[in-house]
Amino acid sequence: MLHKLLCPLVVLLSSCSLMIDPLDNNLPKGRPEGAQLQSLYTDLADVLEPARKPVIAVYADGFLDQTGARRSNSKYATFSSAITQAPHAYLIRALKHSGFFDVVERVSLDAVTKERQLIRSTRDTFDEEQKLMPLKFGDMIMTGGVLSYQANIASGGSGARTLGIGLSKSYREDIITVSLRTVSVSTGRVLTEVLVTKTILSASLDNDVFRFVSDNTELVELEGGAVKNEPTSIALQMAIEKAVLETIREGVKHNYWRLKE
Repeated sequence: MLHKLLCPLVVLLSSCSLMIDPLDNNLPKGRPEGAQLQSLYTDLADVLEPARKPVIAVYADGFLDQTGARRSNSKYATFSSAITQAPHAYLIRALKHSGFFDVVERVSLDAVTKERQLIRSTRDTFDEEQKLMPLKFGDMIMTGGVLSYQANIASGGSGARTLGIGLSKSYREDIITVSLRTVSVSTGRVLTEVLVTKTILSASLDNDVFRFVSDNTELVELEGGAVKNEPTSIALQMAIEKAVLETIREGVKHNYWRLKE
């Protein structure tokens, strides 16, 4: 009889774990910085057009993950190798999507140089008069990186258990800090420097059934759960986009570039 009562209850608990969104289940909404970043893409896409697009160079070794840390708890989000190995890709993407900057290739500069040499040698061989355009140089270099990854700065949870049947939820907050500097190529002067933080939320929802069944003293133990993470890659991208947006504002404020009238 007890088996018959337990089965529907297990199904119900399992269904709840799948239907309830842990991050929307009365959990903290994160820090103000994170809330501002939710609409960042719209803000970055809507920046005014510059009078002349600043030419920006981004080198692969100029914008790196400098934290050297990863989250070890498998229940929560992890800092993926794609992020730690290529954060400069997120910066280049943010610069291009802003429409404010003219970004020149420096990550694969060797490949570009070799291809230009091949074109030049081919044209010389076949006496073609068309010449290569000069390689565009950058007015400024953007550098910096992911400075810190503070794991589990806040955590909490709640749960209830009655007669071995329980339901619990837990969460944790981590923070990414990104630094972005703009350096003048002609003088080496640091023109702007911005520091941005982004909160990452992770949450889990667990339920279990733990029963000694009187019939033949059979032990029944069932458990289930759901975990939801705010993707670390999205958080990093949002932090970098916020840094680019603040860099544009700082540059306009100090007349390093001007908006189109």
